[in-house]
Amino acid sequence: MDSCRRTGLSGVLCSLSLLCVILDIQLDGVLGATHVEIEHHLEMGRKLLAAGQLAEALSHYHSAVEGDSKNYLTYYKRAAVFLAMGKSKSALPDLTKAIQLKPDFLAARLQRGNILLKQGNTQEAMEDFEVVLQRSPDHEEAQDQLMRANELEELQEEAHAAYHQGDYSATISVLERVIEISPWDPESRELRAECYIRMGDPQKAIQDLTPTTRLRNDNRAAFLKLSMLHYSQGEHHESLNHIRECLKLDQDDKECFSHYKQVKKLSKQLDTAEELIHMDRYQEAIDKYDSVMKTEPNVLYYTNLAKERICYCLVKVRLALDAIDVCSEAHQRDPRNANVLRDRAEAYILNQEYEKAVEDYQEAREFDDTHEIREGLERAQKMLKISRKRDYYKILGVSRSANKQEIIKAYRKLAQQWHPDNFQSETEKKEAEKKFIDIASAKEVLTDPEMRQKFDAGEDPLDPENQQGGGGGGGSAWPFHFDPFQSGGSFHFKFHQN
Repeated sequence: MDSCRRTGLSGVLCSLSLLCVILDIQLDGVLGATHVEIEHHLEMGRKLLAAGQLAEALSHYHSAVEGDSKNYLTYYKRAAVFLAMGKSKSALPDLTKAIQLKPDFLAARLQRGNILLKQGNTQEAMEDFEVVLQRSPDHEEAQDQLMRANELEELQEEAHAAYHQGDYSATISVLERVIEISPWDPESRELRAECYIRMGDPQKAIQDLTPTTRLRNDNRAAFLKLSMLHYSQGEHHESLNHIRECLKLDQDDKECFSHYKQVKKLSKQLDTAEELIHMDRYQEAIDKYDSVMKTEPNVLYYTNLAKERICYCLVKVRLALDAIDVCSEAHQRDPRNANVLRDRAEAYILNQEYEKAVEDYQEAREFDDTHEIREGLERAQKMLKISRKRDYYKILGVSRSANKQEIIKAYRKLAQQWHPDNFQSETEKKEAEKKFIDIASAKEVLTDPEMRQKFDAGEDPLDPENQQGGGGGGGSAWPFHFDPFQSGGSFHFKFHQN
């Protein structure tokens, strides 16, 4: 140290020499510690990989690679973890790095060739298999994989030729084998999806396109196409989810943003319309479904859905004739829709056209034999049977939606018209008495909530067959021992305010 206290150039040189000695000592210590740490990470990675704890194993291999970026085995082992996790795209760079560090590392070559083959990269895969066979001519796996790569190349050419000739069925047939060899190739799946679209099978196209969104790093085109396919099938929520994924990749993508605005608007209208129905706000729901048809007039599904739901709402607000018109249009658009047939049957019941109601329920049952449909058919058949005897609504000339005040008003008018005292001959009197009994019966049933409910359900509460105890006393048309003609024909009829 004393010798380094000399001034001038020799002093500076002495100080630098001392600094280098100190740094060398420190570096040796660091390198020694790093080597031990790397070995620890590699050992922990091996144990965790064997135990199936892949995420934890990967973390240790990350640390090992950071500690020694020149060790080809470390990259290879990390690639093995990526493959075990199903992350072939992440494994590929590590295998490539291992090969760069050790070009004759055949295990890495073979593994990379297998991945490239599954990705559909035939030329690159064949190069790796050929290198393996140059150094190890009898390597069976490399031989088999090279044959598969050659087969795949021929099949890819055959599939594209069939597609350009417009033979989509043949293209799909060839692509089945292509995808079997290269399941990670997005291009083959996209081509088969396009064939399915052209053949009118969007659901199979969706099945092929869905995995391609994971097979490409930025597959906005697939997300957009998926969104449009779901949209065309009426699956607006799925459509919205996919188009949002596109915008996550690039919020400024013009095609995705334009489609997003359309899907979002329509989806909101549809959801709002259903919420209004659940709240029994049927007229507002009708207006909202009218808006749906204006927002999307070109996709048949949404117009059909809107007509179906408007039909349902019109039945709920008891506008029978309007409901029959809209339901009939909906039925023409979608003849196998059991919901439309059910709702039109209910509209026919409201309009007292029971035979047509029975016919619609019977047809609906052919397409959807549910408890609701069976119950509706049974009710319509009961009402048809009753109508052939006595239909209290028709007797009074009121609709099935008439309120109590309207029923009493109609009753009074008819009772005055058909009062027996208004007629002179015995024949006319008897006819009038029969009419008057029907009018009075209708008023009694329709102004009593419980009896009216039974009648609306397809049961005549005044029919002796439907009364307990064998029927009202000797077949009288009046239950509860009430008969306005007990005193004979010369009685006085009075109206009472009800």
